[in-house]
Amino acid sequence: MAGLPMDQRDGWIWFDGELVPWKEAKVHVLTHGLHYASCVFEGQRAYGGEVFKLREHTERLIRSAGMLDFEIPYNADQIDQACREVLKANNLVDAYMRPVAWRGSEEMGVPARNNKVHFAIATWEWPSYFTREERLKGIRLAWSKWKRPSPETIPSHAKAAGLYMICTLSKHAAMDAGYTDSMMLDYRGYVAEATGANVFFIKGKQIVTPMPDCFLNGITRQTVIGLARERGYTVTEKHMMPEELADFDECFLTGTAAEVTPVREIGDYKFTPGEACTTLIDAYSEAVTPNKAAAE
Repeated sequence: MAGLPMDQRDGWIWFDGELVPWKEAKVHVLTHGLHYASCVFEGQRAYGGEVFKLREHTERLIRSAGMLDFEIPYNADQIDQACREVLKANNLVDAYMRPVAWRGSEEMGVPARNNKVHFAIATWEWPSYFTREERLKGIRLAWSKWKRPSPETIPSHAKAAGLYMICTLSKHAAMDAGYTDSMMLDYRGYVAEATGANVFFIKGKQIVTPMPDCFLNGITRQTVIGLARERGYTVTEKHMMPEELADFDECFLTGTAAEVTPVREIGDYKFTPGEACTTLIDAYSEAVTPNKAAAE
């Protein structure tokens, strides 16, 4: 199904409490979530038939909805169970999964108190971006002209659809210029994140990562911080100016889709993927493999 449009695939989507055929999971053109961005979502992966850190993703989804002033009509246990059901219905073991909640089409306008909240979960095969060998070559990032906004202007800690508009613009501009992705600054000029992933910088056993006070503190980010500390690295979260990047030897991105992806270039700054990148790629791979300890 690799080349099929997303709306033309076969399978099942969990939609408002039941599994429906993939092609029948539709919404109306006047849906509030489409016009006014009243939509939150999660990106999570299943490895070996188990969704990695499922409860953390579910809890973040519920929090994100609350930040957008609506409530998902299912509790965390029900959402977790629905995720497992849709994975099983599609006969998938290793897969990407997208839970999404949005306000419906009862009324049109900025106010949305009377619009029903809908909830769906889709899952499909979406392999890692790169093989291990390709990852270790590192990817190239351009600098984005767009900045992550102040938390006084948006609910910056929600995983909300509207917050990704400038990510799409940044990604397109980077790809048009021959880069893989784009690195964004925040409204103060500090290094923030890539368009869909957090960033880390390494010098020896020291790892520095931007303070996530105006962008998403990724679940993969938190996982990798723990894995790095377990392996003897010192991890510091701080505000970073772009010129500080010259002090580091290695760099990598983290995210559900990116997992751990080394970077070899951000604008004029160069990095060489090495021991830290290799160690944390392997550590993350081990962490997401279900029942590895039991198998050993």
